[in-house]
Amino acid sequence: MKPRTLVANGLLAALYIAVSALIQPFGFTNIQFRLSEMFNHLVVFNKKFFFGIIFGVFLTNFFFSPMRLYDIVFGVAHSAFSLSIIILLSKYTKNVIVLLIANTIIFSFNMFIIAFELYLALGLPFLFSWVTTAIGEVVVLAIGIPIMYALNKQVHFDRII
Repeated sequence: MKPRTLVANGLLAALYIAVSALIQPFGFTNIQFRLSEMFNHLVVFNKKFFFGIIFGVFLTNFFFSPMRLYDIVFGVAHSAFSLSIIILLSKYTKNVIVLLIANTIIFSFNMFIIAFELYLALGLPFLFSWVTTAIGEVVVLAIGIPIMYALNKQVHFDRII
């Protein structure tokens, strides 16, 4: 990994952690509004942001999660799986808006992984947890679409690293 890519991913991970820390009580359990999830859209513009997002999720769950081990395993798996799908999909479509919407749908649908974690760790009802975590993910990522799209017009995420 080039130094510039490493630094950009380190900054992204730090930003993910900082934003997660601001809303800490709302980023865990079955009702989640983790604003830092907006950064998942960065992979639509540049797949090199994959590692920064994953590292940010890992560290956020390590430092702030009340279910540390569960969140590290399931949270990182959810993010890695969802980001990998969108990276694969981006090989077949170049329309950024379509990819941002697909990213929102993919991440939200895949919240079944987090619902399974909550079922295992806390005994919460799987279907209820899936619905509530998916709703939170849809809201955050839907709000993130115009924000990240507008930021990309100014910053050009595809050329940063």
